[in-house]
Order: sequence, then C-alpha cells, then structure tokens
Amino acid sequence: MTERTILCPRDGTQLTLGSEYGVEIDRCGGCRGAWYDNDELAALEATVASEDDRRGMIDYAKRESELDCPVCARRMRAFNYRAYNLELDACTEEHGFWLDAGEAERVRQIIEERVAGLRRAGQAEVDWHNAKRGKKGGFFSNLFGGGR
Repeated sequence: MTERTILCPRDGTQLTLGSEYGVEIDRCGGCRGAWYDNDELAALEATVASEDDRRGMIDYAKRESELDCPVCARRMRAFNYRAYNLELDACTEEHGFWLDAGEAERVRQIIEERVAGLRRAGQAEVDWHNAKRGKKGGFFSNLFGGGR
C-alpha cells in the first residue's frame, strides 16, 4: 500500500499523520488545521457521545468553500456544523472534512451541548407527563410547591 501525500488546502504544507482525541488525522504543521477522512469526523464526535445522541443533519447553510479538497482537488463545500456558528469544509465527493485549528475542540463542545440538551428535554418530558398524571416530584411539582 502506498502512502498518499496530501497538501494543506490553506497553505500548501504537506500534511503529516497525527492523532487528535484518539482519532487518526492528517495535520498541517503550518496553520495547525487538520484533514479528517470521511469517517473520522464521526469518530471525533463519538469521543463524547453515542451514535443515538449524534443523529441528525450536520450540514446547514451550505455554500461554496474557498478551499479545494486535498484528496481530489475539487472545490469543497462550506457549511455551518449542526446549525451552530462553526464553519467546516467538506469534500463534495465525500473524501473528508477540513477543520481549522481549534475546530475539533469546538465540534466536541457542540456535541456535549447537544447531549446535555437532549437529556434536559427528555427529563422535562417525563416531568410534564408525571405532572399531568398528578405524580409528585420533579421540576413542575417543585416549581409549584408540590415537592415540599
């Protein structure tokens, strides 16, 4: 198997093999960005959440990127990651994703926020159904003085 040589889409520096949060990536020593092969972004998300917690669209507000894919040299697509104010770039041929310096940590933070929100929503639904059935305890009971 021959090793591929890929260059940074930002500054043309040769990417070197590295690891980020246990995920094998190709890192730029110049700009500190990283190339995540198509399945590696999911692997990064999996470092903080289960597959069920990660379901749903990841690409919102799609537009043409200023970067070319380091694998196929086609123009990539920029998008807002999971509707947050985090712009990532993806190969339209599904070779992978370009994350600028610091964006991997932001992806992990977004997934952690998403999981926390899903848990809060699930608990609120349980509390609401319990309140409707007259069960004591939970948020609504405490809010209206029934949990004393």
